[in-house]
Amino acid sequence: MFYKDERLALFIDGSNLYAAAKSLGFDIDYKLLRTEFMRRGKMLRAFYYTALLDNEEYSPIRPLVDWLNYNGFTMITKTAKEYTDSQGRRKVKGNMDIELTVNAMELAPHVDHIVIFSGDGDFRPLIESLQRQGVRVSVVSTIRSQPPMIADELRRQADNFIELDGLKDVIGRPTREDEDGEVDYTVTT
Repeated sequence: MFYKDERLALFIDGSNLYAAAKSLGFDIDYKLLRTEFMRRGKMLRAFYYTALLDNEEYSPIRPLVDWLNYNGFTMITKTAKEYTDSQGRRKVKGNMDIELTVNAMELAPHVDHIVIFSGDGDFRPLIESLQRQGVRVSVVSTIRSQPPMIADELRRQADNFIELDGLKDVIGRPTREDEDGEVDYTVTT
């Protein structure tokens, strides 16, 4: 539940939200997402967290990051770290949990309601702390994917769970695939 006069902030775990939406078969239209939550309350900030590969000449997420940066989102990025695992596979690590947590704790005295777009169970202690400070917390993710993209303990801790699939008609656009079957990340405005 949202109240029109409450001060609101969005905290978007970019890779987690992308994976949840992809599992449900749609892409997020971030312009519509921002508009929807501005309608629900007095939105003070919309943070978007993502790690970027520094050594790639072209990153498919770069157009999205640039668009969000110019369209009212506060971008929090860091360089992803590449490594090779014990089986010789190339892996990329770019966890943004600490950055999101620190920003949420800093903003807590200035907001009434925080919306976290992530299903990561590591955020349960953050939600507990925010609630002790009098901040209501909603979590946006999905239980409709296989497996569910939200940790049960996170969903239970939140004041409000918003099923991402229920927002599909409001903030979604159909996933487009190009001729080689790869998802197209082109940003539309």
